[in-house]
Amino acid sequence: MSIGRLSEHEQHVLDGIERALCRDRRLDRRLRTLRIRRGPDVTRLVTRIACFRPHGRTVAALFAVSVTLMVTGMVTSAPWAICSFAVLWPLTLFAGFRLLCRWSGG
Repeated sequence: MSIGRLSEHEQHVLDGIERALCRDRRLDRRLRTLRIRRGPDVTRLVTRIACFRPHGRTVAALFAVSVTLMVTGMVTSAPWAICSFAVLWPLTLFAGFRLLCRWSGG
């Protein structure tokens, strides 16, 4: 590749590409707000968790699966059932708490 000036045709093509890119508003906004991420954005994750708004059906399904896993773990003493219950139960409680907060208007 040469390091000299561009030919007239190449300069014309390059100008056309630049004009097309300048008209792209979404690209322009992304380039203006470009941030280098060095890891997971913890504040965004916490905000999304705090804004979690479960529906009644979701909480009912989580509760049903949790109870099923609890009974299965007690009857069979299967490690997978006990571990699954241990992971799912706090999520069920959190979703239920968020649902009750939403219903109470808080």
